[in-house]
Amino acid sequence: MSHSINQNITPAGLLKFAAPSIIMMVFMSLYTIVDGIFISRFLGSNALSSLNIVYPVINVEIAISTMLGTGGNAIISKYLGEEKNERAREALTQFVVLALLLSLVLLLFSELFLTPISRFLGASDVLLADCRLYLGTSMLFAPACMLQAVFQSFLVTAGRPGLGLLLMTGAGIFNMILDYVLIVPCQMGIAGAALATGIGQCVPAVCGLCFFLFTRRELRFCRFTFSVKEMLDACYNGSSEMVSQLSNAVITFLFNIVMMSLAGEHGVAAITILLYGQFLFNAFYLGFSIGISPVIGFQYGAGNRVKLRKIYRISFLFVAVSSFVIVVSAVFFSPAIVTIFTKDQGTWELASVGFRLFSINFLFSGMNITSSGFFTALSNGKVSALISFCRTLVFIVISLLILPRIFGINGAWIAIPVAEFLTLLITGWMHRVYFLMPGERNYL
Repeated sequence: MSHSINQNITPAGLLKFAAPSIIMMVFMSLYTIVDGIFISRFLGSNALSSLNIVYPVINVEIAISTMLGTGGNAIISKYLGEEKNERAREALTQFVVLALLLSLVLLLFSELFLTPISRFLGASDVLLADCRLYLGTSMLFAPACMLQAVFQSFLVTAGRPGLGLLLMTGAGIFNMILDYVLIVPCQMGIAGAALATGIGQCVPAVCGLCFFLFTRRELRFCRFTFSVKEMLDACYNGSSEMVSQLSNAVITFLFNIVMMSLAGEHGVAAITILLYGQFLFNAFYLGFSIGISPVIGFQYGAGNRVKLRKIYRISFLFVAVSSFVIVVSAVFFSPAIVTIFTKDQGTWELASVGFRLFSINFLFSGMNITSSGFFTALSNGKVSALISFCRTLVFIVISLLILPRIFGINGAWIAIPVAEFLTLLITGWMHRVYFLMPGERNYL
């Protein structure tokens, strides 16, 4: 495994190592989108609204597990680079046990307070039953959901990114099949949708547990004692990724308010399609960041600045070129992309025009996402969190509060591109300080 993340650094080799994580994240985003399509088409808008109302609770468990996965990954890969293999195994076991404990807390809390949570998140009398049913069913699988997320990162560090990809692909296909079977022939309604997702999450969760339990590789489960410092470091390092997940609910809520006032229900539907598109395209760079993270962490722990410089140059050249290709593709294929989600003429017209303006953000978001991931892998949680917090919350909120007042609906379409560009200015400054200027803080 050490050989796989200490390989000779070449563009093809680095991309080959990152490819499974990229495919895995894109695939995850696709089957999440498919879930929404099944619910909307077979159960109606009320069911989809119920899902959206309680989804912030799901976001919390995903955010916590992503934080533990990415933040813990930086610590584990650093130990491996320092040839502290036993410490790496202890850290791995600790983070998996911590994820399980936290998932059980979330499970118990949500099951005990289904109605108050649903009401707090905005469930009406009409939607309350579906909200309770979806949340209650889905949270029974909270341990599987959180283990699935942490194993995405840990399997890459264990030198088995292909296994992670295989498990996620299998889980996604299984979920899609069960969505249809449980919703349509079995007539289980929204509970069937939640059950399909939960059963799908069990596939990578159980297989990941078995892999780390029985493998003879360097990374495996072992006896350990809880280290508060390591837990805090993991939370700190992974805080940027957690912020990204938690901010999704806030931003969606704000967009809905703005678009309802500007274009009514068609506007809300249109922005939902655009946000789905953003989710899909950004998953590409999130997967790339996860894929290269162990390689960065290993070389950082080993103190190999020559290889770190090479990884840095290859990574950001790839991001710059691919960002341009993605923007051109998104603009060119925007009508086709929108058609996948809706046939409603009013929504289609708004979304197809909006997607062209909205797509400009992909020119900047890849650089911001990869930079945040790069700093996380270097155990610099402070800078990583700053970049993530600015791009996913601060600048978007400011843009949404100001731009629609000046430019109307076009101001809403360009809110995220403006936020990503402003974040890029901060990202560029951090690159100057930590990668380009000579000095003690320079990692390269």
